[in-house]
Amino acid sequence: MDHQPENDQLSSPAIISDRVQVNGIVTPLTLTADGELWWTESGRRKSTAVKDILSFVVESNKVRVKTLVERGGGICCGETAGDYARKDFVFEPLSDESRKLWCDKLHQHLESLGRPKKLLVFVNPFGGKKSARKIFLEKVKPLFEDADIQLEIQETKYQLHAKEIVRSMDVSKYDGIVCVSGDGVLVEVVNGLLERADWRTALKLPIGMVPAGSGNGMIKSLLDTVGIPCSPTSATISIIRGHTRSLDVASISQGTTKFFSVLMLAWGLVADIDIESEKFRWMGSARFDVYGFQRIICLRQYNGRILFVPAPGFESYGQPASCSSVDKESPISDKELGYQGPDAKLEDQEWREIKGPFVSVWLHNVPWGAENTLAAPNAKFSDGFLDLIVMKDCPKLALLSLMTKLSDGTHVQSPYVAYLKVKAFVLEPGARIDEPDKEGIIDSDGEVLARGRRSYKCDQKALMSYDKLQITVDQGLATLFSPE
Repeated sequence: MDHQPENDQLSSPAIISDRVQVNGIVTPLTLTADGELWWTESGRRKSTAVKDILSFVVESNKVRVKTLVERGGGICCGETAGDYARKDFVFEPLSDESRKLWCDKLHQHLESLGRPKKLLVFVNPFGGKKSARKIFLEKVKPLFEDADIQLEIQETKYQLHAKEIVRSMDVSKYDGIVCVSGDGVLVEVVNGLLERADWRTALKLPIGMVPAGSGNGMIKSLLDTVGIPCSPTSATISIIRGHTRSLDVASISQGTTKFFSVLMLAWGLVADIDIESEKFRWMGSARFDVYGFQRIICLRQYNGRILFVPAPGFESYGQPASCSSVDKESPISDKELGYQGPDAKLEDQEWREIKGPFVSVWLHNVPWGAENTLAAPNAKFSDGFLDLIVMKDCPKLALLSLMTKLSDGTHVQSPYVAYLKVKAFVLEPGARIDEPDKEGIIDSDGEVLARGRRSYKCDQKALMSYDKLQITVDQGLATLFSPE
C-alpha cells in the first residue's frame, strides 16, 4: 500500500496503510503494530489510543471500528466513564481489495492480543447498595459485547452460590471468570477453585473484578497500582485487554478446617467495624466511617498473643518465641481432593511473638482494604508475604486522627502502629480486658471466620472456633486479570 506516514510520527511499525475515505474526505489511514489508527483530518494528524480497538464490523462498503479512547484525547468526545470514552470510527476503503485487506489485518491484530473470548460472569445483586445488576447492564455488558466477548451470566442467589458453581464447572469452556460484586464473590471463586481435584489447572483461569460492592479492595488495589480510577468501566477494560498477574493466597487453618484468603484477616477494632457495621450496609462504603467513629469512642482491647515469622529486614519486631505453639503441617494425602495449603515446614522457622492486650491486629495481602482504605501501602500482589499492622494501645484522639489517615496509608507511620511483613502467622485470640466474659470476632475477606462468646451475632455458626489459628502464604497461587 502507498502513502505511508513518516516513520518518526508513528509509535510502532505500520501493519497496513492506504488511502481511505473518512467523513467523505480521502486521507491516508495507518494501523500500527501497537494498535493505533492514524489519519489526517482538516490538516491535523489524529489517532486512537494504543491497543484500544475493541472490534470491527463491515457495513456495505464501510468498516466500523469500535474503539475505546482516553478521555480528552484520541478520536472522539463520546460518553465517558472513568478516564475512557467509547466511540466508533468509520472509514471506507477505496476498493474491494483494500477493504478485504483491512479486515484481514484488523482481525489478525485483534487475534494477536490474546484477549479472552468467553467469560463466566457472576453478578451479585445483594452486595453494597444492591447496584450490581444495573452496573453490569449499563457499564459492563455493552463493553464486553463491543469487544465480541461471549458471556455466560450467573446471578448469585445466596451466599457461597458462586463457590458451588466454580467447584464443579468445566473450566475448559472459559477464558476467565468475572465478579461484578464486592470482594466477597472473588473469595468464593478462589475457594471454589482450590477445592477442585484439578485445582492446579483451574487456578490458571484468570479472575476479574468489577467494583459493585461495599469494599472493592482487590480491584482498587489493581487499578490504583497503575494510576487508573476505580470504576466499572476501567475494570472492564482491564479484563478485555487480557493482561494477567499472579496473586498470593493465604491458607488459614485450624485443625483440619481450612479457609483460603486473598485480601485480609482482622481481629479487634478493624474486624469489629467490618462485621458489626453490616447493619448499615445500605450506606455503602460510608458504613465503615460511621460505625468506626462509634467503635473508637467506646474502644475495646483484647487479650491474646500473635506469633509470626518475619520477612527479611523485619527480624527486630517482637520477641523470640518457641515453635511449640505452632501446629505441624499434616502430611498431604494423594487421595485428598483440592489444595491442602503450602508445605511451609513451620516448625523449622524462626518465630517471634507479641503479647497483648491489642486494639487491632490486621493482616493484608494487597494494599487497599476498600476503595477509601489504603491499609497496607507496601503490600505486593505476589511477594510471598503478608503485611501485618498491629496496634496495642492508642489514645482515642490519636486513634481518631489515625482513622483519617487510612485513605493515604500514612497511618502506618504512627508510633502507635507496628507495620511489618511476615511469612507465616499464628493468632491466639483472647477476651476483652474490660469484660472478660466477652470475646471478639475474627474476620477474613469481609466474612466472619470465628465468633467468640457474647460477640456480635454469636449464635450464628462460623467456619472456625474462636481459638488459635495459623496462616501460611503460597506465593503467586491464583491468577487475576490486571490492567498491565
